[in-house]
Amino acid sequence: MVVRKILIVDDSKTEALLLTDMLKSNGYFVSSAQDADHALALLAIEKPELILMDVVMPGRNGFQLTRAISRMPEYAEIPIILCSSKSLETDKVWGLRQGARDYITKPVDALELLAKIKALD
Repeated sequence: MVVRKILIVDDSKTEALLLTDMLKSNGYFVSSAQDADHALALLAIEKPELILMDVVMPGRNGFQLTRAISRMPEYAEIPIILCSSKSLETDKVWGLRQGARDYITKPVDALELLAKIKALD
C-alpha cells in the first residue's frame, strides 16, 4: 500500500498545522480533525491511507479512538501512528495494544515521521 492520503487527528491547531505543512511539502494529501467525532466523520468521507493520532484530546482520547477505529471492519486496515507528548514506555506499549501500528513522541521529528510512513509502503 502506498500512502498518499493522511488524516491528522489533533486538538492542537498549531500541531496539526505544523504536521500538515511538513507532509504537504513532501507530496502527501492531508486532512485534519480536532476531535474523535470529526475524525470519524472524515473517515467515512475520505478513507485515508494513514492516520496520525494525538493521544491527549478532550472527549474520547487517542487511545480510545485508535481502539474504536481498529475494531471497525471497514477501517481496520488503515494504519495508525500515535503522535503524543506522552513519552513513557508504558504509553507506547498501551498505544500499540490499542491497535496503533507505531508511536512517535512530540515534538515530531520530520525525518523520523517520514521514515515511518515510508516503511508502511
